[in-house]
Amino acid sequence: MLNHSRRVTIFSTRLMPIVWMLVSVPMIDATYAQTSHGKRRDGLLNGGADPTGVGIAQAAGGTVYYVAATGPGVKLLRSTDLKHWHPTGRVFEKNVPDWARREVPGADGIWAPDLSYHNGLYYLYYSVSTFGSQRSVIGLAVNRSMDPASADYEWQDRGKVVESRAGETDFNAIDPALLVDEGGRWLLFWGSYWSGLKVAEVDAATGKRKAGSEIQSVAARPHIASHAIEASFVIFHEGYYFLFASWDNCCDGAASAYKVVVGRSREATGPYVDAEGRPMLDGGGTVVLESSERWRGPGHNGVITTDAGQWMVHHAYDMQNLDAQRILLVRALSWSKVGWPRVGEPLAVP
Repeated sequence: MLNHSRRVTIFSTRLMPIVWMLVSVPMIDATYAQTSHGKRRDGLLNGGADPTGVGIAQAAGGTVYYVAATGPGVKLLRSTDLKHWHPTGRVFEKNVPDWARREVPGADGIWAPDLSYHNGLYYLYYSVSTFGSQRSVIGLAVNRSMDPASADYEWQDRGKVVESRAGETDFNAIDPALLVDEGGRWLLFWGSYWSGLKVAEVDAATGKRKAGSEIQSVAARPHIASHAIEASFVIFHEGYYFLFASWDNCCDGAASAYKVVVGRSREATGPYVDAEGRPMLDGGGTVVLESSERWRGPGHNGVITTDAGQWMVHHAYDMQNLDAQRILLVRALSWSKVGWPRVGEPLAVP
């Protein structure tokens, strides 16, 4: 629940029309599979990587935005204008919950959290892994408020939702993204490298995978040696579900080739095809955002929708300050006449 001392409205693109949601936008991106250099990158837990979040409309006017990002314990940021962001604590006191550290020895932070609002609770799915490893877990924490000053503010960890192990699964259990589809079905997307992006139905009562639910494939790059695809994020727009994903290497500074691609489908579980009709399961994807002279490796995106419009949130390296690692950027998102997304320049720069 929210702080009862004031009325607020939650908005989200992935839930109901009355909720605006910022996500995946998802900043340590999900490319925690083998990279071109085959080693862990320095500074992966710094910056504002893999941002996701929610917008809360205030009764007095205006909107407060909370973002969750990769980092020790999950970083939380707050903004009132999508341009200026300020730290507002973290989800977990420890860098990694005890249960996850036991499951994934060597993990020193939490990657790619997915924050959304459903039925009076904030749901935060998160992933724990080590760079280049398939031994990964996705967990879930919930809270009744995003305001640390509220009496309702308390994160409760519900533990493991999905896991992956070398030799036992063909996927990597990181980069979660929750969607409640137009029929009210709760679907969790995830995946990085290996056999690509997956989806399975989850129980709305628990947020955990529904008993007996099938794990389905929604996107892959079988013809690319690295199989580099991750960071799924799905929204609904004018009769179609749009699956955003990120291709190529995420975390190599100026050499990062990360980019955002998209496909669409009439059904939330696919099949998804790009603007040329190529199946995303066979490597298809229409590029929406890629590197420029200043911004390298833009990716792990999400979308926020309000009455004023839509915006893509993502991370990127700033060529003018590579030491800042992957930083949060926000861009206006619009739709072409034939119904495909496109983005503008960043709303604000450092």
